[in-house]
Amino acid sequence: MEKLEARIRNHDREIEKMCNFHYQGFVDSITELLKVRGEAQKLKHQVTDTNRKLQSEGKELVVAMEELKQCRLQQRNISATVDKLTLCLPVLEMYSKLREQMTSKRHYPALKTLEHLEHTYLPQVSHYRFCKIMVDNIPKLREEIKDVSMSDLKDFLESIRKHSDKIGETAMKQAQQQRNLDNIVSQHPRIGGGKKYKKDVCASSDLEVKNTSPMSEQDSGILDVEDEDDDEEVPGAQDLVDFSPVYRCLHIYSVLGARETFENYYRKQRRKQARLVLQPPSNMHETLDGYRKYFNQIVGFFVVEDHILHTSQGLVNRAYIDELWEMALSKTIAALRTHSSYCSDPNLVLDLKNLIVLFADTLQGYGFPVNQLFDMLLEIRDQYSDTLLKKWSGVFRNILDSDNYSPIPVANEELYKKIIGQFPFQDPELEKQPFPKKFPFSEFVPKVYNQIKEFIYACLKFSEDLHLSSTEVDDMIRKSTNLLLTRMLSNCLQTVIKRRNTGLTELVQIIINTTHLEKSCKFLEEFITNITNVLPETVHTTKLYGTTTFKDARHAAEEEIYTNLNQKIDQFLQLADYDWMAAEPGSKASDYLVDLIAFLRSTFAVFTHLPGDVDVHSTMSGKVAQTACMSACKHLSTSLMQLLLEAEVRQLTLGALQQFNLDVEECEQFARSGPVPGFQGDTLQLAFIDLRQLLDLFIQWDWSTYLADYGQPTCKYLRVNPTTALILLEKMKDTSRKNNVFAQFRKNERDKQKLIDTVAKQLRSLINSHHL
Repeated sequence: MEKLEARIRNHDREIEKMCNFHYQGFVDSITELLKVRGEAQKLKHQVTDTNRKLQSEGKELVVAMEELKQCRLQQRNISATVDKLTLCLPVLEMYSKLREQMTSKRHYPALKTLEHLEHTYLPQVSHYRFCKIMVDNIPKLREEIKDVSMSDLKDFLESIRKHSDKIGETAMKQAQQQRNLDNIVSQHPRIGGGKKYKKDVCASSDLEVKNTSPMSEQDSGILDVEDEDDDEEVPGAQDLVDFSPVYRCLHIYSVLGARETFENYYRKQRRKQARLVLQPPSNMHETLDGYRKYFNQIVGFFVVEDHILHTSQGLVNRAYIDELWEMALSKTIAALRTHSSYCSDPNLVLDLKNLIVLFADTLQGYGFPVNQLFDMLLEIRDQYSDTLLKKWSGVFRNILDSDNYSPIPVANEELYKKIIGQFPFQDPELEKQPFPKKFPFSEFVPKVYNQIKEFIYACLKFSEDLHLSSTEVDDMIRKSTNLLLTRMLSNCLQTVIKRRNTGLTELVQIIINTTHLEKSCKFLEEFITNITNVLPETVHTTKLYGTTTFKDARHAAEEEIYTNLNQKIDQFLQLADYDWMAAEPGSKASDYLVDLIAFLRSTFAVFTHLPGDVDVHSTMSGKVAQTACMSACKHLSTSLMQLLLEAEVRQLTLGALQQFNLDVEECEQFARSGPVPGFQGDTLQLAFIDLRQLLDLFIQWDWSTYLADYGQPTCKYLRVNPTTALILLEKMKDTSRKNNVFAQFRKNERDKQKLIDTVAKQLRSLINSHHL
């Protein structure tokens, strides 16, 4: 430690020596340094001032340089942007154009723009984000175009559904005008230049096929037919329905490769619409407008389809149209059969027939087969005939009910000619008579005759435009007229004849009327021949049954006369009140019989004073009156015989029989008086011969002659039946026994009773031998 400390002290002394040696230099250096510090301080202030001045002066330059830098950067960016925009602007322009086209519903051009955008412009700028968005939107845009075009198609389908009625009405109106024009041309051959409707339509169709550009949005005017009768132009289908949506939609789906899908959708929707159109309203049969609207819709539907067929390059084909038409035809015919069966008005049926013919002609003009419609019209013809028959049955009933059944009086030549004009009647004798005079028939004769002619006209109206031959028309008219005569008119006449309140005078007048109507049948034959131009001699020509009808009615009237007379006789006979136990006869015939004979005289007086020509007079007054008189006398004779022999009359006296004889003599007196002229000798009196011989036999008590001569042709009592005689004898025998209590004590009475018993025994023997 000591050494160390010594060492330290040595070093300290060396250091001190060294410092002392360099101290002056150190002091000098410090002095210099102090001088340098002052100078350095000055320099620092100068540098600081200079720097401050430099910074102040260079600030604007720095700002300007910074601005220059920014300008250079912007210039570079702008140049790059211009280059990129040069590539992007066409893309944006095309996209904007696409949107504009879609907004304006120009879908087909929009689809073309989309094609260019996708394949030409977008590949050049595909690395941009907005381009990727566009590329991703392209399928959506295609679907949007499809959806919008499909929406337009649906609007189109709705439009044609609404306008089918108007389109059909227009087409049928044109067909009617064309038919009228054809009729005018056929009547005036010198008016040339008129083509047939079907040819016009075909020519229009040819033009339409040539004018089917995919971009065309114009309708080629299949319905644009000028009104030949008026100066006004009838609007065509293109004025009612815009067909461009279906063309556009078809082209769009074709470009998108979905044409088949579109065709299937269109056909499916149109089939649905066809079924709706073909469904008739439930009240269609009530008015003609119901049928007209139904037909208009069907015609409108098929006119549109025919137009689409010729203008859409295969959207629909002929097989599809034919299939639809077959369905429509079957449903239409079924609907018409059903609804027409409800029609009871022949005028409505006739109007319906004309409407069906126009409907058929219209569709035939567009190439649709309509033979089945005309076949169905023949069925409706039968129904029309039935409705006509029902209508005319009512007409005949009214005529017959309102008739006064009195000869038609005419006071002057004008009325006479009027009746002659209405009914074919010629009578030289009547023409010579002075006015006033009377026709033999009543008013229902000319009325019925004219109504038969009106019926024939009505039948003829239905046969028009049915493309039937004259022979078929003639046959139809004759068959319908025969039904009218044999069924309706005959039934009406029979009803009047059988009516309770129809008197003998009316029945006689009916006989006269039917005789004249029977004679007029040949004029009806001529009338039909004139309107059909078919001679009655033609093979298979149906003959009118009018003669038979009127003969049957006349016979029925005659039978009714006979029946009525017999009923009147029965009514009088019910008043008979004989005293079958009378001891002595009265001094005259019974009152009821006198009244009966008076009635018969007045009745047959009506027959003998009937007006009319010689033939009718002889027919009615002769045949009918004679038959009626003979029938009445026979019925009276038979009734008196039954009255005498009826079981309730168990006893009768000779006095009662003598009174009965007075009544029979009254009847014979009536027969001898000739109530009806024309009987030869005692013909009428022979009606009472059975009664006369029977009464003579009992009153004269001539049994020996009767029994001796029985069975011989010259027998005096040839008409007396032994059974009848026995019945009457038994009644007299009972009377003798009961009224003559003491008869067994009187020899004469006993002898008479024995004689009656003997005669009765012989009559029984005669009856038994006769039966054997």
